This record gives sequence, structure tokens and C-alpha cells, in this order.
Amino acid sequence: MEQPFEKMAEQGVPKCDKPTEVSAPKKEEQDLPKLSAQEFRAYNRMAEHMDMFHENFRRTWNLLYGACTSGKRPSGMSIRAFLNTGSEFCHHLTVHHTIEEQHIFPVLAKKMPAFKKELELLTQHKQIHNGLDKFELYLDQCKSGERELRLEEMREVLDTFGTVLWQHLDDEVKQLKAENMRKYWTLEEMRRIPM
Repeated sequence: MEQPFEKMAEQGVPKCDKPTEVSAPKKEEQDLPKLSAQEFRAYNRMAEHMDMFHENFRRTWNLLYGACTSGKRPSGMSIRAFLNTGSEFCHHLTVHHTIEEQHIFPVLAKKMPAFKKELELLTQHKQIHNGLDKFELYLDQCKSGERELRLEEMREVLDTFGTVLWQHLDDEVKQLKAENMRKYWTLEEMRRIPM
């Protein structure tokens, strides 16, 4: 069985070199017996791995949104490169969510309510993609010359899904953190999860 995180990498979905603090444990979450370092790594590996993909989405969003807020593209970046960065963001996020929905969420949904259909995380995907579709259309129209790139307009489109996107990037990683995963899965089961 192919590993979903490897599939994302093969599809060109970029990720960062290391996870952010979102996947780090919080002291108040240590209600269960303390995990050894090895147990913690086993339980937390999905959170860290997912967070590396999510951090790349955060960085690209910040580049795009920062340009819209400042009213100018990043120094040395052509309009074409800027629009392509937006299109790549759309493509990579779509691939990422498709792989999650087809390969990761169904496995996790067997024991974890947050990953079941029509609950928060999948609902967030739908809300994100409603805005992402508008963003992709806007970018395509700018690329074809049908519409002129106006950063203020672009920001308005990004605002239609930005809040839910950022919430989702954190919520998903929090669900995958060691302290939560250990409530649902044994160490042996964690080793068998194909991710």
C-alpha cells in the first residue's frame, strides 16, 4: 500500500524541513501516563509530518496575502511568477486534501470522530475549496488576460477562505498530536497506520 505522505511528495506538494510548534505537546495535555521519548515519537509522527506540509501552505499564503496587503508583489517576482505561485498553491492544496480524504481520513475515522464525514475537518475542506475554487478562477482569468490583476481584489478572494484555512491547518495537526492519538490507538496500531 502506498504511503499517503510519500504520495503527496511525489505529486510535488512541498513541505518544510521541520514541524512547527503546533505539533509540540502542551503540558496540560499530559493527563495520561508519561510517554517515553520513543513512544512520543511513534504517536506524534503524523502530527509532525502533517505540520511540515501545512507550514509550506502557511508560508505561501503569507507571501500571497502579504503582497495583497502591501499592494506590491515580492521584490524580483514577475506578475507571471506571482500568479503561478498562486496556481501552485491551489494545486498543491487540492492534491493534499484529496490524498487526505482518500487515504488518511478513512483510516483515522475508524476510531477518531473528528475525521468522519460531515464533521469539522471535512466540512473545513469543503469551505476551503469553495474559496479556493474562486481563487483559482481569479488567477486563471488574470493569466488569460480576461481580468487585470488587482491585489485588492485578490485579497478579497483570499479572505473568503483564509480564516477557515488557517484554523484547519492547526486543527488537523492538533488532532494528530501524540496526546490525542494515544487516546484512540495503541502503539502497535500506530505502527500499522500506512502513513
